[in-house]
Amino acid sequence: MLLSELIVLFERDLDRLYKEIEQYSSEEILWSTSHQISNPAGNLCLHLLGNLQAFVGHELGGFDYTRDREFEFAGKDVPKAQLLDDIKKVKRIMVSSLEGMDESILTKNYPKEVFGKPMSNEYFLIHLYGHFNYHLGQINYHRRLLHP
Repeated sequence: MLLSELIVLFERDLDRLYKEIEQYSSEEILWSTSHQISNPAGNLCLHLLGNLQAFVGHELGGFDYTRDREFEFAGKDVPKAQLLDDIKKVKRIMVSSLEGMDESILTKNYPKEVFGKPMSNEYFLIHLYGHFNYHLGQINYHRRLLHP
């Protein structure tokens, strides 16, 4: 039951991410910073997509993926169209990965000790959902601040 609910939530919020990125009228604003904002929306988007592909798609879903976390925050000027395509791709990967799991996997430990100690798959998936929405909120704020 939790997996089906997570599918609905991740699908909904990946669609929200798509809409946020889509609303940027220029590549320049998508990759710009201002005041105390150090991460532009483009980098936050790359980070969210890398995070989900690595921790869910690769580790739990078995999809081939090599994460480049440094690029997620340092890379610039990825075309908006590519980000939008990548959001659609990650949505498919997330749904496929979560649909392919049996509910019994939730109580088992996540394959890696990401926080230096064991945690259940259930705990980590809920953490990833919260993390996703934290950064989605930052993207929304960035867009409204720099793109009135």
